[in-house]
Amino acid sequence: MNFTYPKTEKLKSKITIGLLFTEGKSVSKYPLRLVYNTGTFGEGEKIKIGVSVSKKYFKKAVDRNYFKRVLRETYRLNKHLLLDNLDQPYSFMFFYQSKDRLSYDEINTKTIQLFEKFIQQIKKEETTP
Repeated sequence: MNFTYPKTEKLKSKITIGLLFTEGKSVSKYPLRLVYNTGTFGEGEKIKIGVSVSKKYFKKAVDRNYFKRVLRETYRLNKHLLLDNLDQPYSFMFFYQSKDRLSYDEINTKTIQLFEKFIQQIKKEETTP
């Protein structure tokens, strides 16, 4: 299994990010939120993901950067859940939305639950016209 987070998976396009916020759908599992939208990328790319932590809840950049690192790490270790179940390319924005300072293990557990909830929602959307 490939547990990397290469540059090709990082969401950097302002146009794609804008589309995520205007046309994207979201899934939440407190305190995490995943905004997603289908997209087309280069050959062989299935996922583009960006990470964000609210300045409203964490005033210091040190704290925001810590939670962004944790979110990227939990994504990196659990992205196989997404890759195994996606048929088409998706772009994601992954948010930490709480004042609560959860531990790494709690965030990892919530990430797994969030990805499973996302997969269920995608399957439900595919079955209903």
